[in-house]
Amino acid sequence: MNSKEIRTHFLNFFKEKNHKIVPSAPMVIKDDPTLMFTNAGMNQFKEFFLGNSVSKHTRIADTQKCLRVSGKHNDLEEVGKDTYHHTMFEMLGNWSFGDYFKKEAIEWAWEFLTEVCKIDKKSLYVSVFEGSDDEDNLEMDQEAFNLWKAIVPEDRIILGNKKDNFWEMGDQGPCGPCSEIHVDIRSTDEKAKVSGASLVNQDHPLVVEIWNLVFMQYNRKANGNLENLPAKHVDTGMGFERLCMVLQGVKSNYDTDVFTPIIREIETITNSKYGKEEETDIAIRVIADHIRAVSFSIADGQLPSNTGAGYVIRRILRRAIRYGFTFLNTKQPFMYRLVNVLTETMGKAFPELKEQRQLIENVIKEEEHSFLNTLEHGLVLLDTIIKKNKGDAVDGRKAFELYDTYGFPIDLTALILSEKGLSLDEEEFNSAMQEQKDRSRSASEISKEDWVVLIDNAEQEFVGYDVLEANVKLVKYRKIISKKKGSNIS
Repeated sequence: MNSKEIRTHFLNFFKEKNHKIVPSAPMVIKDDPTLMFTNAGMNQFKEFFLGNSVSKHTRIADTQKCLRVSGKHNDLEEVGKDTYHHTMFEMLGNWSFGDYFKKEAIEWAWEFLTEVCKIDKKSLYVSVFEGSDDEDNLEMDQEAFNLWKAIVPEDRIILGNKKDNFWEMGDQGPCGPCSEIHVDIRSTDEKAKVSGASLVNQDHPLVVEIWNLVFMQYNRKANGNLENLPAKHVDTGMGFERLCMVLQGVKSNYDTDVFTPIIREIETITNSKYGKEEETDIAIRVIADHIRAVSFSIADGQLPSNTGAGYVIRRILRRAIRYGFTFLNTKQPFMYRLVNVLTETMGKAFPELKEQRQLIENVIKEEEHSFLNTLEHGLVLLDTIIKKNKGDAVDGRKAFELYDTYGFPIDLTALILSEKGLSLDEEEFNSAMQEQKDRSRSASEISKEDWVVLIDNAEQEFVGYDVLEANVKLVKYRKIISKKKGSNIS
């Protein structure tokens, strides 16, 4: 099955189970102070879980655009280095709001994977929450264990800790124990040598979690305590890209038809070849992943900027530009040229890409132009700093100068240093940053008496919509007395 067919099969399966199929919510969140981006399919249904709102439908299914680059769920640094982490990804999910619970969720998940998708049952493992003896003092999920035991051999049921089998959206909000379904797509010989059970949740690229069934029972309060939700709910999330990998018989998400059209376009534009050298492969994977994250963010109304969510998007885009510049020799803007093939691949499922394509291309191209100038100059200066460095840690004040004077992102400095086996003295960098803030604050502490008014009640009019130049009169200026002894500036 190609990716479009897989997506359709999933939605149709749950439609037949009386689920309402709804569109994806925006990836960028504007009205929730606890989250910057949609990091899971359940985010748009948060108020239903908490009991603050009532859904028109007790059963819902969809495919949700997700972004995991900040907060509790952050996969950014893994992207490109492995073949199964992403910044932006699709999450196939089905929900029950006070309707069915563990039994149906478990049985339907197994039915879809083994009967609809025809995945070999012998390649699947499941996990169950083992409980915790920390401040939450949670019991083992015996109910889920018993339900799974009726379906699979007990040696394929793994007890998982709180990190792996207790799902939380963030530091606060709806949460609960979960059962994960993992798939082992290694060769027969590899399976004979090492049991797949021992590789579950061990970051093995071919033994991966494919579906997470979350049983929403609690709400994590701001003070850290757990309270019972008004009703019990089901929240499931299945990685679409991983499912495509399994069903298309490949060993990497990037070898599925979700990514191959983008990768072919990158090869054409940069005159590179995927699958030949590790450094080149990592760069191509980073770019193929990041163009999706940036494009969908812009389509959802979040432009790159220097603060908040906009800074995160700018950081993702700049990370991709830098990988292209360093490893694919791209000295001119090129990422905006990938938007067209992305739109052709995903525009039917997500029409906002088609509607906003021109805007997406324009924004990315402008960002590329701006950052390539900074990058070329900054890399030369950083290389000089590295060559003069004598220890394993690079002077944080030198890195701050690169950041403050030349606009070279500090996270990019840290990434480049790590690639060369070096680290950044973050304490020195933070100290230099604080000193700069103190200087800025001091310089801005100027009294009203420092203003000299030349023309009272001057009329003001903005003419920038009609002309590029205009003659103006100076209406007031500010006289600044420097705090340095013997220095007067006006």
